[in-house]
Amino acid sequence: MDMRNNEGGTAPSASGRRGEPLRWWSPVLGWTWRFLTGLSMSMAEEDTLISVDYEIFGKVQGVFFRKYTQAEGKRLGLVGWVQNTDQGTVQGQLQGPISKVRHMQEWLEKKGSPKSHIERANFNNEKAILKLDYLDFQIVK
Repeated sequence: MDMRNNEGGTAPSASGRRGEPLRWWSPVLGWTWRFLTGLSMSMAEEDTLISVDYEIFGKVQGVFFRKYTQAEGKRLGLVGWVQNTDQGTVQGQLQGPISKVRHMQEWLEKKGSPKSHIERANFNNEKAILKLDYLDFQIVK
């Protein structure tokens, strides 16, 4: 494909040399294009509401994990719940826009409360929902 500039000459190539056709699908432009088109698709999907269940393993009880989880969920505008289990884990459910839920999943998997030590996080039963089932983010005792 020979792309000419408005003056009829050849535009500089990605290497900057005159006389070569402009390579519109250079690696840099290709990745930029993929990023931009992917970004616009994800913006449309950002409004999709999802629900996902989670269970967090490690030192997550007795370290204010539920309180910090509730605070982070509320900060992100999510709804759901969190509770301790008899097996020493923390479990719950998240609901909200997919981008916010993804952020919370990363927080649950990698950050948690300051004194917690997360070994692993399991997420399951993810599904798109039409409306939220909860009004806020609750700690279940």
